[in-house]
Amino acid sequence: MTFKATLLAGTATALIALAGMAVADGHATHPVTGDVLASDQSFTYRVLDDFPSIDPQLIQDVSGSEVARDLFEGLMNEDAEGNVIPGVATGYEVSEDGLVYTFTLREDAKWSDGVQVTAQQFVDGIKRAADPATASEYAWFLGVTGIVNAEAVTAGEMPVDALGVRAIDDLTLEITIDAPRPYFPQTTTFPTLFPARLDVIEANGDDWTDPANIVSNGAYVLEEYVPQERLVRVRNEMYWNNDATIIDQVTALIINDENAALTRYLAGELDMTDIPAGQFPRLSEEYPDQAISFPNSCSYYYMFNLSDSGLEALQDVRVRQALSMAVDRDIIVDNVLAGGQRAAYTFTHWAIPGWEVPDIPMANMTQAERNEQAKALIAEAGYGEDNPLEVEIVYNTSDSHRAIAVAISQMWKQTLGVEATLANQEWATYLDTRGEQNYEIARGGWCADYAEPSTYLDLFTTTSSYNDGKYSNAEVDALMQEAKLSEDPLPLYQRVEEIAAADAAIIPIYHYASVRMMSANLENWPTENLLQNWYSRDLYISASE
Repeated sequence: MTFKATLLAGTATALIALAGMAVADGHATHPVTGDVLASDQSFTYRVLDDFPSIDPQLIQDVSGSEVARDLFEGLMNEDAEGNVIPGVATGYEVSEDGLVYTFTLREDAKWSDGVQVTAQQFVDGIKRAADPATASEYAWFLGVTGIVNAEAVTAGEMPVDALGVRAIDDLTLEITIDAPRPYFPQTTTFPTLFPARLDVIEANGDDWTDPANIVSNGAYVLEEYVPQERLVRVRNEMYWNNDATIIDQVTALIINDENAALTRYLAGELDMTDIPAGQFPRLSEEYPDQAISFPNSCSYYYMFNLSDSGLEALQDVRVRQALSMAVDRDIIVDNVLAGGQRAAYTFTHWAIPGWEVPDIPMANMTQAERNEQAKALIAEAGYGEDNPLEVEIVYNTSDSHRAIAVAISQMWKQTLGVEATLANQEWATYLDTRGEQNYEIARGGWCADYAEPSTYLDLFTTTSSYNDGKYSNAEVDALMQEAKLSEDPLPLYQRVEEIAAADAAIIPIYHYASVRMMSANLENWPTENLLQNWYSRDLYISASE
């Protein structure tokens, strides 16, 4: 089985088109669309929080991954529709049993210091992520890929050399997985599997990602990073496809206040920013060519601390069910957010390819029916007017997160008499709070790493390092293990969602939409890529009319 011929043909076509960039009236034009290009090809966008890390093997958040996809390049990339296309690898071949992937690397792939990108560097990156000494928050992702012995290595039960990865020669990488997994090629687009320059890392230690030290192999290099303010990357002249890159400079401005970010966007300081909760209807009327909303494979939820340090009341499934039922999700999506989001009663995003949402009883009730059942459950658990339940909701600083927390706390108060206090924390502190189970109820958001339900449902397994609620159900663990080897895992995934809903493992609240203000001159944004894995090298700024 081979994928190489198709990939190479598509790449050649794109390169030929981009190489023919025309000039009209002294202005360059886009070789495919014919749009006249602006003379200033700079893209500035807003992020909510600072980056915990931009080290590919240590990245654990969406914003960090966006930066990593610019600075580094993996074996494969994604196109505007989310299809897997060549990256450092020109293509791959798969063994007949679907277990062995052989990637051929391009000869002209270089690091920003001119050193050739090799298969061994991909081996080094994957081993580095798996090594318990690295303490990668995303080491668990290697188990999801199915790389042979990944789970045993990340658990410290086997040496890193036992991983099913090897460099056959400088330009040939072999990866062996434990079972046929159709989504495996897409996992190679994720930063955890990016190559690593161990010489640079060892020479500079934790400071290797500083602008003065970093060496990268992507379309951009890191020019400047001011914590809590901005991160700037500029074109990498050594990138193998630099001639096809149009955007010269990309700046991420760290702005915690969504309304302040909107003001700066309207003042022309940003090319893109998120729309604050509830403002999409107004902005879409005032700026119909700039306000946009489209599906994004992320789910918003509240998690319970079910560890030994958690609130005793929340260990009672009746309390958790009552809290979940009393959340009027339609009010959240229609009135608080009003940006095209969908109410959620399961964790897996509705738009994941091949996913069919199972029949969850609560989803078929009216809100009035949910409220009545919630009242009965909370009373049965021993809480009410004479003994009100008191809980704390922790969320990371954001006007939208606060608006949702306020709304939910009022719903709980009105329906159940629950007294909820709110606590906002800056991003890094919030991550620590969740990871250390130092909370009662916490806001969560999960974005798919690949387009398959397990990217969500693995978080329900006992051993998942991102199971910050410490939910544990032996049947769920067994079902997810069985799904890895199943030719048709859909019924297994649906059963996991049914169990999680019955256990009230989390409170699913809504499925995301990307709700943004985007400059009318910012072109080629991949709105059809459900995972929103975008690359600055694919974008361009058209000239104003």
